[in-house]
Amino acid sequence: MPALADWPYPRVMAHRCGGALAPENTLVGLDLCVLAGVKGVEFDVMLSAAGTPYIIHDETLERTTTGVGRVSDATDAQLDALDAGQPFHKAFAGEPLPRFAAVAARCRALDLVANVEIKPAEGFEALTGAVTAEFAAALWRDASVPPLLSSFSEVALQAAAKAVPALPRGWLVDRVPSDWLVRCQGLDVIAVHTNCKYLDEACCRAIKAAGYRVAVYTENDPQHAMTLLGWGVDTVITDRPDRFGPLC
Repeated sequence: MPALADWPYPRVMAHRCGGALAPENTLVGLDLCVLAGVKGVEFDVMLSAAGTPYIIHDETLERTTTGVGRVSDATDAQLDALDAGQPFHKAFAGEPLPRFAAVAARCRALDLVANVEIKPAEGFEALTGAVTAEFAAALWRDASVPPLLSSFSEVALQAAAKAVPALPRGWLVDRVPSDWLVRCQGLDVIAVHTNCKYLDEACCRAIKAAGYRVAVYTENDPQHAMTLLGWGVDTVITDRPDRFGPLC
């Protein structure tokens, strides 16, 4: 998959729907992103026991919802009944744990571009990759900018590519490994998404020279973001979209 000649994704995206502004991976986070002037969001997709895609980062429910146990063991009815707002702040009590379909609809209604991270529970890498890609293709059918799929799981990326080859994909890493080019070619991705703490200018420029795009997470300092953009970084993912107004 060659890199897109024109990168249609914004320079700044909010991490997990709203970053630090809202309960992570929630619909209210999307609304607050718009108020902050952000034009793109990143969020995580994981499957319920029934194989329904929900927007949640952790394999377990305790940190971000009122539930307990593994997401992959929970029924849709159990997940739909959870409060994903109260653990963040009582002011957000009653905020639901959203399904992928609901987040996609809100993104499209708000004109927010999406980076969809495939976040499989252990043992569900291939299934999560395929289901996420199929849902994304249907939910953004005829959209002017397709969702950008990404994952740390190479198995999930391969399954997504097999399910919907046309959707653009990015390979997520903490540190860029020395064999990044071979692995990017094997995964047929258009971008490398990496931790801003470990990326250096030489590595960034090498990735760009090879024809790939670069996204970084999670950069909360606008000044350092400007440095990264100067190196050729295409998109900065942040927990503090409220600080990035001029860059958005």
